[in-house]
Amino acid sequence: MSTSFFTAHYHPLLFALITLSAMAELGLTAFLISAGNESKTWPSARYHSLLILFLFDAVWTTIFAAAYVLWIVDGAVHLLASIASSIIWLLVTSILWGTAAGVIHNARAGGNCSGTPPVSHCRESLTVEALGWTEFSLCVLTLLATLVWVRGSRKNYRSSFYV
Repeated sequence: MSTSFFTAHYHPLLFALITLSAMAELGLTAFLISAGNESKTWPSARYHSLLILFLFDAVWTTIFAAAYVLWIVDGAVHLLASIASSIIWLLVTSILWGTAAGVIHNARAGGNCSGTPPVSHCRESLTVEALGWTEFSLCVLTLLATLVWVRGSRKNYRSSFYV
């Protein structure tokens, strides 16, 4: 597999991973919010608010990352499908996920969840946090890969004038 193949095809793959992780986070946080509202048992009001933030982040990410995947696959030349807009979106989304995951780390009940049943509030909270860090990492990785690709493209574009 050549580097040109990787350069041309990593973007849709990373955006697809971002979309799938966001969908998993969306399902989990929607379930936790619904179950908590039904039973009226929240570890704290802060935790409830953070779950709503995670739900927002998941919806935001699912909609826009899926749109980018569809635009990339379709080959659309659209203002919202540009590299510049994806860089801005990735930066904003990285900040949203990093903030949410960092704040929930201190707010969730329980530590490492040892000794708890496989399906427990502690493990569900830990999964919310883990998916948040996964989203943050995927967004940062995609952002860095995109910036490296842009830098390489600009360098190759400039060098073609001197040949």
